[in-house]
Amino acid sequence: MNTQITQNPNTYQSDARFPQVQDDEIDLRELFAVIWRGKWIILAVTALFAVGAVVFAIKQPNIYKSEALLAPASEEQGGGLSALASQFGGLASLAGVNLGGKGGTDKTELAIQVLKSRQFTSEFIQKHNILADLMAAEKWDRDADKLIYDPELFNEQTNTWVREVKAPFKPEPSMQEAYKAFSKMIVVNKAKDTGMVTLSVEHLSPTVAQQWVTWLIQDINKVMKERDVAEAHRSTEFLNKQIASTNVADIKTVLYKLIEEQAKTIMFAEVRDEYVFKTIDPALAPEEKAKPKRALICALGTMLGGMLGVMLVLVRHFMRKEQNLESRV
Repeated sequence: MNTQITQNPNTYQSDARFPQVQDDEIDLRELFAVIWRGKWIILAVTALFAVGAVVFAIKQPNIYKSEALLAPASEEQGGGLSALASQFGGLASLAGVNLGGKGGTDKTELAIQVLKSRQFTSEFIQKHNILADLMAAEKWDRDADKLIYDPELFNEQTNTWVREVKAPFKPEPSMQEAYKAFSKMIVVNKAKDTGMVTLSVEHLSPTVAQQWVTWLIQDINKVMKERDVAEAHRSTEFLNKQIASTNVADIKTVLYKLIEEQAKTIMFAEVRDEYVFKTIDPALAPEEKAKPKRALICALGTMLGGMLGVMLVLVRHFMRKEQNLESRV
């Protein structure tokens, strides 16, 4: 008597899937086995990268950050001009005078952009003679509070540049090179909610960083003051010519008021040194470094070495495995 044995199709499916799961487990076991067999290679590579990271971190010089908190001082002026802008804005525009209405340029934002400009930076570097401190400083002597320059770049005794460069560069760095280096050291941030401005400088010397922040605040206030005073003088001269050329009494009255506001602008600029930015928290010479983060450098270097060691062991294993398979075929 023949008996038929019926089997559930699900049994075949589960049996078909089981070897795949088993193969996956074997692959994982093989993977961990390979890593364990290559543990000395992994440890050696990790140790090599760890030592390299430590040496690299130690050789990095300390960078100090000095910053100052500033408040826009320009908001306190221009009350009369704002009032005139709503009344005589059109006539003033015809006269060539900007009364600073709602559509005018934000003086604080303008000052920030001038501060970041190439022209201002070049004039700042030349005025304070800081090109060597910017481009040739190698390290800072804490005891003497003095910068030590790289002898391959700058000869301090003769005050000459000795660096070797290819054309079109010259031994003495150009203002374009200096601007790129200076832009990496200075940071200007404006808070959107309060309008406060933070000006910071990073340098090898905390004293130099503090001095540069102080000079930057003084110079930007002076530059913006001179710009407004020059503009006010030109506007006053133009308005006086307009008064002399018109016989309409009402227009003369308006023009006299405009001249009066220009005189107020000049007076305001002459009596205040903090013309655009008022110092709320002045710059100090920091006692602690801002960077480098040596512990983080060491940790990242060690982690990178471990990952590279594992990859090296796995690649080496699978390459050998592939070669063995090819040789059998």
